[in-house]
Amino acid sequence: MTAERARLRVVLLRAFALAAFAAMIAFGPLTENTTAEKIFAAILALLSLLLALFASARLAFSLVLVALLFGLVEIAGRLKFLFLNTPLLAPDLEYFVNGDTIELFTHYPLLLGIGIAALVLVPLLLIVSFAGERAGLFAARPPAQRAAVRVLGTVAAAGLLLACANPRGPFASVFNKPMWIAINDKSFITDFVTSFNDTVIEQPSIPADVDRGISWKLDRPLQAPPTPPDVVAVLEESTFDPRLLKLCTLPQCKARMFEPDKSTRSHGPLSVHTFGGGTWTSEFSLLTGLAHTLFGNAGLYAPYNLAPRVAYTLPKAFKRAGYRAIAVYPMTGDFLNARNAYDYYGFDAFYDGTQYGLGWESHDAELLEVFKRIYEDEKRVNPKQPLFVFMLTLHQHGPHMKPLAELKPPFDQPLFPGRFKPKKLDEWLNLNLGNYLERLQESDAMLADLEKFLLGGERPAVLMHFGDHQPSFDGAINEIPKTLPKGSGPNAHWLTYYMLKSNYAVRRKFDYPVLDIAFLGSLLLDVAGVPKDEFFQANTLLRERCKGRYLDCKDTRTVTSYHDYVFTKLEDLQE
Repeated sequence: MTAERARLRVVLLRAFALAAFAAMIAFGPLTENTTAEKIFAAILALLSLLLALFASARLAFSLVLVALLFGLVEIAGRLKFLFLNTPLLAPDLEYFVNGDTIELFTHYPLLLGIGIAALVLVPLLLIVSFAGERAGLFAARPPAQRAAVRVLGTVAAAGLLLACANPRGPFASVFNKPMWIAINDKSFITDFVTSFNDTVIEQPSIPADVDRGISWKLDRPLQAPPTPPDVVAVLEESTFDPRLLKLCTLPQCKARMFEPDKSTRSHGPLSVHTFGGGTWTSEFSLLTGLAHTLFGNAGLYAPYNLAPRVAYTLPKAFKRAGYRAIAVYPMTGDFLNARNAYDYYGFDAFYDGTQYGLGWESHDAELLEVFKRIYEDEKRVNPKQPLFVFMLTLHQHGPHMKPLAELKPPFDQPLFPGRFKPKKLDEWLNLNLGNYLERLQESDAMLADLEKFLLGGERPAVLMHFGDHQPSFDGAINEIPKTLPKGSGPNAHWLTYYMLKSNYAVRRKFDYPVLDIAFLGSLLLDVAGVPKDEFFQANTLLRERCKGRYLDCKDTRTVTSYHDYVFTKLEDLQE
């Protein structure tokens, strides 16, 4: 009876393992975008199964192991795409698996629940499947022959697996996809495996017939006030003008922070290079005048691999003009290598938000009070030295899921009943937009206070604020019809806003239908009247020649010449 029960237990265990493996194949490899990718992912799974079978001689364990391994990649890819609109990539294993990511998970119930379940279930399933059957797949053979078969089978399976995963192997066609396709095609297993080949930083290719006759030297008198102005740039987390959404016509959708006035020197839609997350890539673009997408998938990890190598940055330009450059960060400086990255970017001082009681739940008003303390302390120590301050807000960061009943009126009830199709998104839309608009009201009040504090004094000052990316509302925002600014192109989810003001007159006008975030730095130098180095001279000229557009500039010849000048002549990206 005991032997029969044992056999029955093994049969049930193997049936469960086979079902898990089949489900993984059905919902993983077979959901990849192209036929080649489906075959590629499925063969990788089957070869991994062979490798595990020969190595362990346990059928159920091998099936469960491979099902969990590929299943976790698929689930993690789907979750990362849901929250950050990019798939799971190989560098995530190095840069995102840390204590800060665990802390981030605590703010997303879905992620936290899945993470806890994985930590409990994965080891449990592996232990049960391993202990539930003996290593008996090759038991009929003599011991020496059995050992030889297992060793040779393991080596052969590993060799075939490596050959198929080789970028120059039989599946070369699934490698080296353009980044835009790779981050949008939802081939989560293929993209993860092939991304190991994409960790090397790339540079824009320069064709042999590049036009080197285009001048990138800017010879123009500065429009600087007699006293160098203090300059403050504020990155507004997950912020865009909600009137971009066709349904957002209510008074609650209007905010003073988007409206120009007599102090405004330039404003309008801002084209960024990330959506739903990736704030650090927008920081990189502002501070370096470059798009992280120029460098392939490795550009997603700019604070680690690009910040140490960029020669020309906005803080360095201000410092050459006699400024003291400081950064006010609302979280711990250990998050995504921020402290080290800002040092590489050229800041003189980095103020860690945790030292001032700031953190994930901090409101914009609290950040403003910290800024005022730091600003006044800096002025007390260096009263005559102008300041360049870069700070980031955090409160508008997702998730936007606080129950409406807990929000302040009028956001404590659905604002858009029956206004959106399909109706299944109505409740989710009202929850997310209600949260967003309430927090936008707080941002608006904070920026008005900051503007009064900074521009209301006698000392010349410049204030710029901009959105780093749109919130995703877990992808729902892409389902809402939008009113696109003229000339904005098809990618409405890349648009945020920028506002640039000063308390002194500027003779030149800076008017762009849509401005790329890579040009914000040179525009800020223009209004501040700060001398430009070779890079920002070229950046200014490209901004003017392409009318604010960058990678989507119609004059590709000029953009190619610009890249040749920046990366070949100036050697902006150092080894």
